[in-house]
Amino acid sequence: MITVLLVDDQRLVRAGLRMLIEDTTDLAVVGEAADGVEAVRLYAELAPDLVVMDLRMPGLDGVAATRQILAASPCAKVLVLTTFDDDEHLFPALSAGAAGYFVKDTEPAVLLDAIRRTVEGDLMFSPALLRRLVDRALTAPSPPVRTPELTPRELDVLRLVAQGYGNQEIADQLHLGVSTVKTHIANLLGKTGTDNRVRLAVYAAEVIGR
Repeated sequence: MITVLLVDDQRLVRAGLRMLIEDTTDLAVVGEAADGVEAVRLYAELAPDLVVMDLRMPGLDGVAATRQILAASPCAKVLVLTTFDDDEHLFPALSAGAAGYFVKDTEPAVLLDAIRRTVEGDLMFSPALLRRLVDRALTAPSPPVRTPELTPRELDVLRLVAQGYGNQEIADQLHLGVSTVKTHIANLLGKTGTDNRVRLAVYAAEVIGR
């Protein structure tokens, strides 16, 4: 059972999310917070597998709460769910350590899948947001890109990572097992000197083109 802490200052939003999550067999809501201060306290008390975090809240906002949670618990998983999809909200949230970012008009099934995959260790963004992250990174000065030897299958996986696909989707497209995909991604991270999927997507854009 994956345990979830809901953080949003709107009671109706929390109620809707609770109903959505508790309609599943593998997810459970263990707490709700209406602001960042309460979120930090409840995370320390409940140690949930994942926090679904709003950004705009009175008092301590979602970015500051995310930063405080991760400072105390570096392995914490925070998935942002907000109404804002602009850079002014996206990049501070990622800088604070959020493992994913979705807007509130996301399809329910997509959000549930994102919760599961974030807990498994994926960095979760909609393809449009991932594209924005890649574009932003490509406009910044950077050292020469390493071009190690990659196998044809690693290149296939790399292209799909760059398009924002998760492990299961890559496995389905390439007719591979999820464990095999994870192995390929681990090899790609090692070969390219990157440390997460976003940086791996940036690498793909620089080396194999957008």
